[in-house]
Amino acid sequence: MREGQNNVEKIKLNTAAVLRLLTPLDAPDIFNAIDTQRRHLAQWLPFVSGTRTIEDTLRYVRTSMLDFERGDYVFVIVCEEQFAGLIGFKDTDRENRRTELGYWLREEYQGRGLMTESVKALCRWAFRKQRMFRVQIKCATENVRSRAIPERLGFVHEGTERGGARLANGRHTNLEVYSRLRTDKVK
Repeated sequence: MREGQNNVEKIKLNTAAVLRLLTPLDAPDIFNAIDTQRRHLAQWLPFVSGTRTIEDTLRYVRTSMLDFERGDYVFVIVCEEQFAGLIGFKDTDRENRRTELGYWLREEYQGRGLMTESVKALCRWAFRKQRMFRVQIKCATENVRSRAIPERLGFVHEGTERGGARLANGRHTNLEVYSRLRTDKVK
């Protein structure tokens, strides 16, 4: 285990699901999910079109693990002992105690509340264990399912970042920006 990872435990979501840190052993499951669900995932995730081989995924995993040192932890969502998706922190700014959460799920795991529970658990972890003050989430305006998660959890909608992301089809989309502060009342 790399330095900085040893203080990160598995996070139990419910009796069937857990979050655990990403490792190179997860690359085949991640690649298989992307490769078999390209149409589903590519509509919102620009990296899907550039993920053509297991080596592409392994490169992503290794880069993500290097980012652990600055607080950009990526977790595998395991449900019923199967790979269900990824959730993680990005653009972590330890000095200002802020981070952003990004996430995706395999299609067959949607609609179970799994991502809502994952976001809730990682917000709690970020505020308590990592001492973050702010967690934000950005979702494509048209991605209603993704937007429902921060809305359901009481995040504050701060506004729209116009043209904030370039999708796989080359089109730019607006992003809705949500945040939660450690001092906010939690639903």
